[in-house]
Amino acid sequence: MERRSQISRKTGETDIKLSLNLDGSGKSNIATGVGFLDHMLDLFTRHGLFDLEVNAKGDIHVDAHHTVEDVGIVLGQALKEALGDKKSIKRYGSCFVPMDESLALVAMDLSGRPFLVFDANLPAQKLGTMETELVEEFFRAVAFNAGMNLHIKLFYGNNTHHIIEAIFKAFGRALDQAVLIDDRIEGVMSTKGSL
Repeated sequence: MERRSQISRKTGETDIKLSLNLDGSGKSNIATGVGFLDHMLDLFTRHGLFDLEVNAKGDIHVDAHHTVEDVGIVLGQALKEALGDKKSIKRYGSCFVPMDESLALVAMDLSGRPFLVFDANLPAQKLGTMETELVEEFFRAVAFNAGMNLHIKLFYGNNTHHIIEAIFKAFGRALDQAVLIDDRIEGVMSTKGSL
């Protein structure tokens, strides 16, 4: 049975429709109005082997902030819904990804207890129409809406595009590990009996 979800969220600033299939094959159809975010979400989808559709309309005439953050909120909600009771998932995932001169690590725990550590210096302030400080806002929104303990660390890197690309690829691959079903796990991977 495929683990899927569809979430819609409409505010005075954004209107977002998102569908996620955790058991997909890396297909994406993404249109947020923020080109760099589209590119990063496409990488996340491909490297996590998820299927993701995102249609977002936001107040990008102001800036990209509301759109990027709200897409993160909806992606986190979709992830939480698609995981359901989290029965038999591995729970933890981590991945190092090199991208030319950059090396990033993403580690996560789908514990139900949200937390974000974002330890990455992004040299450029903007890529395309997206302010690079919004990368941290995006991952905070995902982590807190999915109930995910998420740690992101850049070990080194000079090119901001390469750094962020390494982070998104590592996020997709780490999440793929964490949501993997292991039939040896009875119930959830916790001595407490719940996640």
